Amino acid sequence: MDNLSAALTILSAMITPAILIMASGSLILTTSQRLSRSMERVRKLADQYSALTNKETISESDSAEKSFLLELLMRATRRCRLLQRAMTSLYLTLGVFVATSIAIALFDVLNLPYAWAITLLSLLGAGLLFYASLLLIVESRIALQAVDREMDWVMRVSK
Repeated sequence: MDNLSAALTILSAMITPAILIMASGSLILTTSQRLSRSMERVRKLADQYSALTNKETISESDSAEKSFLLELLMRATRRCRLLQRAMTSLYLTLGVFVATSIAIALFDVLNLPYAWAITLLSLLGAGLLFYASLLLIVESRIALQAVDREMDWVMRVSK
């Protein structure tokens, strides 16, 4: 009965990192999709910009549109960079939580007195998750600003 109790204690301790591993995986998936869409947006804007640049004669409205596309392109590029940093942070988070889970089992099985290492790994993982969340918040605000800017442009041009 003592062995069963010890095994259940270890498994219980490993549940929290496992839940955080699943949460990190979910964030990795959605962030990857956001990055893919953002990169596609950069390509589309670059194509539009290139088409305007390659025109033989550039009107005043073309020049304004070219400037506007360049602004949107810079925003989209910044979004991609933020999303890439968030992805890196999320992958590191995932690795740290997996290491935490393994450390919990190893330290208990080997009876090692390094509980502080588990706490340190947990704090590191939580810190990385927090950092990734901040990056995603900043990225979503940039995306919203870009949409607002595009809508303003459409309203101005359609008058």
